[in-house]
Amino acid sequence: WQVDRTEVIRTCINPVFSKLFTVDFYFEEVQRLRFEVHDISSNHNGLKEADFLGGMECTLGQIVSQRKLSKSLLKHGNTAGKSSITVIAEELSGNDDYVELSFSARKLDDKDFFSKSDPFLEIFRVNDDATQQLVHRTEVVMNNLNPAWKTFKVSVNSLCSGDQDRRLKCIVWDWDSNGKHDFIGEFSSTFKEMRGAMEGRQVQWECINPKYKAKKKNYKNSGIVILNQCKIHKMHSFLDYIMGGCQIQFTVAIDFTASNGDPRNSCSLHYIHPYQPNEYLKALVAVGEICQDYDSDKMFPAFGFGARIPPEYKVSHDFAINFNEDNPECAGIQGVVEAYQSCLPKLQLYGPTNIAPIIQKVAKSASEETNTKEASQYFILLILTDGVITDMADTREAIVHASHLPMSVIIVGVGNADFSDMQMLDGDDGILRSPKGEPVLRDIVQFVPFRNFKHASPAALAKSVLAEVPNQVVDYYNGKGIKPKCMSEYESSRTLAP
Repeated sequence: WQVDRTEVIRTCINPVFSKLFTVDFYFEEVQRLRFEVHDISSNHNGLKEADFLGGMECTLGQIVSQRKLSKSLLKHGNTAGKSSITVIAEELSGNDDYVELSFSARKLDDKDFFSKSDPFLEIFRVNDDATQQLVHRTEVVMNNLNPAWKTFKVSVNSLCSGDQDRRLKCIVWDWDSNGKHDFIGEFSSTFKEMRGAMEGRQVQWECINPKYKAKKKNYKNSGIVILNQCKIHKMHSFLDYIMGGCQIQFTVAIDFTASNGDPRNSCSLHYIHPYQPNEYLKALVAVGEICQDYDSDKMFPAFGFGARIPPEYKVSHDFAINFNEDNPECAGIQGVVEAYQSCLPKLQLYGPTNIAPIIQKVAKSASEETNTKEASQYFILLILTDGVITDMADTREAIVHASHLPMSVIIVGVGNADFSDMQMLDGDDGILRSPKGEPVLRDIVQFVPFRNFKHASPAALAKSVLAEVPNQVVDYYNGKGIKPKCMSEYESSRTLAP
């Protein structure tokens, strides 16, 4: 599975790639990585026609523990001559802010006989151990001594590792098609200095060629490099929102359709065994125990669907399992478990399996929340169901609507039914659309069959099901431009001073 690939560097046998790969690091897993180097022929960038120069395999743990890992490139199990690859790792944590920079230059030295120089700019970060890491390489502006390079974005982490005073080395080159670029000049700066170009102001540096400076008496410079603008874009993390007081509102919906089997029968998915919780209870507790830590009042609305309920025994697809429609909340996960066990004997399991009504019910609460225009409540709906849903069109419609709201939907498939239709709701395989063709604004559904975790720990189920939630929360609020409610001391200590 290919994670990413670097840019192509032409006519060069010691390339330094500017592209950064971001990989999630999980301490509890062995993450095997393979790096491959290919020589791409000049007329197209496809890997099919490329020459394979060698590969290297290692684990992410090895790179992280050494921070800088050099290994020989292997070709079909043998070393590929003297070639080697070096991978440098750095942790990107907390601060995901990024900066937009736009540079230009004037009166650069002319390095070409028949035309003007073809300048490009490289920015390097100088690390603590004095090594230099390429942060960005601009495009080449042909035949121009006063180039304006395209605006580019770079994260604060890769630019200066979050340290505003870290030295940045900037070099201007005259591009040459044979790969032997001519040095025009260089200058040194810091992110702190670059921030001077924020409110319509400019910052400029003399571009110096040290050789000329040493030799020529009246040498001034080899041109001026100008930073025309520096914009900082603030990105908030999941923890920023949680620490800012955002509550996760956790709601449970349980499938009481007849396909589950009569709860009095030990083969039923709803059978209450004195010692062994059924799959509904296992899934509810596994996910609920994690969510409850983010909810200060620990009161959870719990609903059922697909049953006939007392006193009239009409079919309902969104009834409170404590039978209190005015207050469907149960105290803690234990309260939900007790309400579930006590409602079972009073219900008549029925059908069909419709989940759109319960999604709409939570969406109604989530849409009231949007009026506050602040990050105070995010809703997670956990749906536990044994089968194929019968209102697929309405459900798709409801999910597309909900994708515009502060909510996520988690569906756990209980039992051994064919869940292939459910995978469609989980947008991982492509974009989910409503029957009218409207796409989801963001992917908010996570579907998992419980049977995949039958022999695993509850933590494994919860981890799989909740893995996407932090990003869904951040995507929603950042997408709406909503900042964390109260900037905690934690937040203000890690932001860069304005």
